[in-house]
Amino acid sequence: MEELNFLEEQKASPELISQVEKFRRQYEVPAEAAGRVVKPAIPFFGKDILEMAIAGILEGENLLLTGPKATGKNVLAENLAYIFNRPSYNVSFHVNTNSGDLIGTDTFEDNQVKLRKGSIYRCAEYGGFGILDEINMAKNDAVSVLHATLDYRRSIDVPGYDKIDLHPAARFIGTMNYGYAGTKELNEALVSRFLVIDMPAQTEESLKFIFKRMFPAAKPDAVEQFAGVFLDIQLKAMNGEISTKSLDLRGLLAAMKIVSAGLSPWKALQMGVVNKTFDAFEKEIIEDIVRTRIPKDWTKEDVYE
Repeated sequence: MEELNFLEEQKASPELISQVEKFRRQYEVPAEAAGRVVKPAIPFFGKDILEMAIAGILEGENLLLTGPKATGKNVLAENLAYIFNRPSYNVSFHVNTNSGDLIGTDTFEDNQVKLRKGSIYRCAEYGGFGILDEINMAKNDAVSVLHATLDYRRSIDVPGYDKIDLHPAARFIGTMNYGYAGTKELNEALVSRFLVIDMPAQTEESLKFIFKRMFPAAKPDAVEQFAGVFLDIQLKAMNGEISTKSLDLRGLLAAMKIVSAGLSPWKALQMGVVNKTFDAFEKEIIEDIVRTRIPKDWTKEDVYE
């Protein structure tokens, strides 16, 4: 299957790939949810992480992806939904998220009260993958309604309506960053309902894989220098010399993309990386990193064949 080629490229376990193919054949996507099966913009690189995640999902487990910024938590979640050919439902948690946002709320339609289904309800109904983004930003009383959904009961009890059982293909993938404002420790009862994967930092190998997949016409030297910008920023952020504001993989890839439109690499990186921080001192540090890697006189021809 074309969707699984990148697993074979990374030499993932043939047995796991075979089981994924069986899963895809067993659970067809309902027509109502077909539009939610989306090819990820960014491929995920990391054989060990992929194998752990795939094995957990095959055995009916939910996953919690933890780690600092720019380690690819959401990228992995999106790739897993695509690998298993499941519709994805994203829930971005915040301090005001409540149970109605997750399961649904009453609405008045055709002269009667009906349930306007939330993302979690539809995920359960259609056998989707629910991506619970920044789950450690929500209040405990909001996520507590998910306890029966995430454990062996695999059901949703909606007050005033019938209980629904989860589709057998439904899975939930939570993501959380450390130390952000508004985040907190997850309670043990919730964590116990997940298998936890601690996401490693990006490496030169993982970045080159992503660049080569997304920008096949890019010159090897340009890929090395763009990846080097990210790795240099990552190192300084890990050492506490700067914040993680400019540690933005999406911004770096967007910069690479707009170079193909004819913008100079220097200006593209200003938009995608340097200007992500608003601290003047920190911006100078980021500019110095970019300057050592990307000459100001570089053009599109220096980046693409």
